[in-house]
Amino acid sequence: MTRARRVVLKLSGEVFGGGAVGVDPDVVAGVARQIASVVRKGVQVAVVVGGGNFFRGAELQKRGMDRARADYMGMLGTVMNCLALQDFLEKEGIETRVQTAISMAQVAEQYIPLRAIRHLEKGRVVIFGAGAGMPYFSTDTVSAQRALEIHADIVLMSKNGVDGVYTADPRTDPDAVKLDTLTFAEALRRGLRVADQAAFSLCMDNGLPMLVFAAEGDDTIVKAVSGEKIGTLITAE
Repeated sequence: MTRARRVVLKLSGEVFGGGAVGVDPDVVAGVARQIASVVRKGVQVAVVVGGGNFFRGAELQKRGMDRARADYMGMLGTVMNCLALQDFLEKEGIETRVQTAISMAQVAEQYIPLRAIRHLEKGRVVIFGAGAGMPYFSTDTVSAQRALEIHADIVLMSKNGVDGVYTADPRTDPDAVKLDTLTFAEALRRGLRVADQAAFSLCMDNGLPMLVFAAEGDDTIVKAVSGEKIGTLITAE
């Protein structure tokens, strides 16, 4: 895989919390250092952040909350992560803009694709918050949608606790085998649930590749952006 010119990096919310509720500043600082290193090499980086370290709509629904309201709470959680990442990126000397799908003018710009592209062309990192601004959509799906809209070359899906796509869940099946490459059609047919089916379908229909790799490590993001052999590459063909 060659080095991409413009990428969308999906970061799991759980990573931001270091396995706990809230934000772990040391973890976020480490992520910011990796992103800054990549930006200094001339790669344009947009980021989509999850909110699982604060709220998960689907889980709150199981406890009796209205799903739509719970999802909006999750979206607000993603914005807190966005602001934390922005702070540490700015400390690294990287200009950063947060754009949100829900209007909150005091802390972020409204999501406007052409403005996001302009920021990227100027060497700024753009962090997309508040998901799609609509309930029932995961941040995995938003990553694919945003990548298509800003004409990114690839979606980099950083996953917590897994370093790629396996034939089964490696945490429960000792015979699970890691796959270096596969197609979206295969992943959907075999029910490999490392990302949302909606995200897979969006990428497959539009020929957008996705790289699934481990969040853990001091240089995994750098390797993924640089085109080094890491994780699982999923393609349309």
